[in-house]
Amino acid sequence: MAWLLCTGLEYSQAGAVEREAPLNSQAHSLLADELGAGISGTVLDEQGDVVPWARVTLLGPEGQKTVTTNRVGKFTLKDLKPGGPYRLTVECSGCVPWTSDAITLQPGHLLTGYDVHLRASGGIVSAGMAPKTELLIATAQMHEEEQQRVLDVFPNFYVTYNPQTVPLSAGMKYKLALRNALDPMTFVGAAFLAAIYQAGGTPDYGGGVEGYGKRVGDEYASDFADVMVGGAVLPALLHQDPRYFYKGTGTKRARLMYAIRSAFLCRGDNGKTQMNYSGIGGDLAAGALPNLYLPDEDRGVGTTFEGFGIFTASRITVNVLQEFFLNRMTSRGHHKRH
Repeated sequence: MAWLLCTGLEYSQAGAVEREAPLNSQAHSLLADELGAGISGTVLDEQGDVVPWARVTLLGPEGQKTVTTNRVGKFTLKDLKPGGPYRLTVECSGCVPWTSDAITLQPGHLLTGYDVHLRASGGIVSAGMAPKTELLIATAQMHEEEQQRVLDVFPNFYVTYNPQTVPLSAGMKYKLALRNALDPMTFVGAAFLAAIYQAGGTPDYGGGVEGYGKRVGDEYASDFADVMVGGAVLPALLHQDPRYFYKGTGTKRARLMYAIRSAFLCRGDNGKTQMNYSGIGGDLAAGALPNLYLPDEDRGVGTTFEGFGIFTASRITVNVLQEFFLNRMTSRGHHKRH
């Protein structure tokens, strides 16, 4: 198509140029509009650290378009009309607003590497800060996660489907953990497992209602320890995110390996991948707690590591289910299921 347009302008025979040029000029303009253009870049502070959740506004011939930088300071503006002039304005908490020079965009071209460096104004512009805007976004996202239930019944609060999830504050981690631990269906799950252990006669609590009650308390106490230590106490102390970040793309093998690794690697509040000390520590605490109340013959180091192995295997299993099955079975408030 482009070759025909160019040759049509250059070829001249019996006045062909005069007849073809207006048509080709119009077609070229339409083609340019169809191709579109874009801008992408990173917002940084004076020290060169990324600035997440900054407000990036583009002013141009067709009006205004606004996006927010992600957790690593990246922004992308797509489907823009070629030409210009365009101007970028960047704003965030504690910084001097920044405005670019005039920008002209070429058809079909994504202008990449457009980095913006902000100066502090009465505060610190830093990735380590938690500006009010970020806290509001995190609160809204956590509220959505608290509405997530498998089959509209079972809580599924510890998975996030949002690719631009904001880190939780320490208080939010405790709130989410308590919300999960105190949910009625968490107790129902403990009662169900207790019934299975009752049928197998383990641990040695005896039979009848008394034995079943002890098994329910045992199971619920371990679950409570796992979610509070692994989902709140350690994540708050170590600045780690206790949630599973749904991948949803790539080959099945890549997604499977991602789900398994997520039991041992996690996302830090700084956006970097870290050893999942929080999840591992929660499993260890849940495995060790029963030594406080189990019958003497069932206590010991072996019991601790057996429980640790069971809880870790459970986390791996749940991650795999999250990646391949539970996403289609989970209600997400006003969000549509994918």
